[in-house]
Amino acid sequence: MYRSVATTATRGGLAMDSGDSIVTLDQVPRWSDAEFRSSYENEDNAFPNSYFPDPLTSSSGDGSSGNGMLSRFPVDHEINLKIYLWRGNPWNLEVDAVVNSTNENLDEAHSSTGLHAAAGPGLAEECATLGGCRTGMAKVTNAYDLPARWGCSLRVIHTVGPKYAVKYHTAAENALSHCYRSCLELLIENKLQSIAMGCIYTEAKNYPREPAAHVAIRTVRRFLEKQKDKITAVVFCTATASDTEIYKRLLPLYFPRDEHEEEVAISKLPADVGDENGETIIDERKIRIKPLPNVKKSAPKPPRASVDLPVSDVGLVRRNSSYLDSYLDPAFMSLIKDPDQRRKEQWEKTAQAQGGWNCAKMLGFGDLGGPPLSAAEEYSLHSRYLAKANSLNLSEIAEMKIVYRGGVDSEGRPVMVVVGAHFLLRCLDLERFVLYVVKEFEPLIQKPYSIVYLHSAASLQMQPDLGWMRRLQQILGRKHQRNLHAIYILHPTFGLKAAIFALQLFVDSVRVKLLEIELQVWKKVVYVDRLLQLFRYVPREQLTIPDFVFQHDLEVNGGKGLIVDPRTKYVYHRP
Repeated sequence: MYRSVATTATRGGLAMDSGDSIVTLDQVPRWSDAEFRSSYENEDNAFPNSYFPDPLTSSSGDGSSGNGMLSRFPVDHEINLKIYLWRGNPWNLEVDAVVNSTNENLDEAHSSTGLHAAAGPGLAEECATLGGCRTGMAKVTNAYDLPARWGCSLRVIHTVGPKYAVKYHTAAENALSHCYRSCLELLIENKLQSIAMGCIYTEAKNYPREPAAHVAIRTVRRFLEKQKDKITAVVFCTATASDTEIYKRLLPLYFPRDEHEEEVAISKLPADVGDENGETIIDERKIRIKPLPNVKKSAPKPPRASVDLPVSDVGLVRRNSSYLDSYLDPAFMSLIKDPDQRRKEQWEKTAQAQGGWNCAKMLGFGDLGGPPLSAAEEYSLHSRYLAKANSLNLSEIAEMKIVYRGGVDSEGRPVMVVVGAHFLLRCLDLERFVLYVVKEFEPLIQKPYSIVYLHSAASLQMQPDLGWMRRLQQILGRKHQRNLHAIYILHPTFGLKAAIFALQLFVDSVRVKLLEIELQVWKKVVYVDRLLQLFRYVPREQLTIPDFVFQHDLEVNGGKGLIVDPRTKYVYHRP
């Protein structure tokens, strides 16, 4: 009924859907193909790799590497041959099954865009007879009029993705993993071998796109490790350029194609990549097995000579507990470390720094206490805040012009401008402000950038303490700390310099590695006393500066050495 076409549109080496034509898998490059490898290494200029968030990159300051560590996802060429990446509608591919992301009622309105229109009314009628579907589960139907392989053999697998909420992050992650695994299980149960899977997470359910891609890719990898003989092809289908770029960056971590990618993945993978099924591991919910009391670690005793006993007396013989010594393995008896004990040790490691933080609080710098966060914890915290920020309307914060984008500095790095005098603490919702900052900084912190902080007249307003600033840094994550080139502070006051100097001393004295990494930001401060001095770092035409800043500069510096054009606000040397 349908005829396969000989050509298909491409972008950067990636096959794309060009209409309702049928595309065979031979026309889609495998993940292991040289053509796809070239497209991965040479990204489109419109979507540079550095623009997209890479929460996996480990901090360069901790000096960690993959040397000597065992890869959790080793190179497997047989599995790699089964992986494809396709941008377009899954039902335009010549596969055995396509995945439809829907809701619990299997409604047409909440299904993958365009699926029911292509399949015809028969699909909705069959879905109505299934009695719904639970979140994380999957059900299969016929494909009806979908323009795909051989008509009668194609199946549609319907699955219900979870709604995302920060409070239930782990539950949503495991439910999403179960969606992908349920689809693959149904594929095998129906004796099918190839499947095209779109992004099950949807904008309507607020699931962060990159964490969801991690779950999808690692779940498929773990499933193929066990069932690779029964599946010939898994096609990850994307609908947007951003999703495509995310998958192109994350696939090498879970499906490395050579030893180099495998070594890179060791250092870039998240700390928690799930269990043997790809689900998130929660230590607190594990069964904790501890050694039996009074178990001796002595060498096993030589067996005594056997004594023949009447059969009727065998059950009456009472063996001494030492008989079990040779069979008890203390390493097995304590499979995992007690999470409570581990958490206690983490707090003890920060005890040395706590005295300094209490001193900082006494000096009015704020509460800088609490343990530092690991890279995985910071990534999880950042993802939750970013997901919430993207779901809210924060226009009232934007209108206050506390934080806004500038141009670029003298070396081409993007600039973020912060106006201290606009920070009206008494009438500002700090939590919503943090969400706005996370949203605005997200595009910048993926590559080197600078911050211009206008402290002009800010001393007249109440300012947040440094304890709050430290919390904001943790939420922004280590990529912000690593990629930040400099913080240029215009018109700093003595109090501000004293506070930052104290923090710089703490950085030099602290012995806890995570805290040291976290506080390195304060070593990048550059004080600027005049506007002309600031323009050496950031050209005047790259900044939008409030009028009162020019007036403050004239009052503080007495107008020495400069002239301000009131129309253009350009600053010139006085002749």
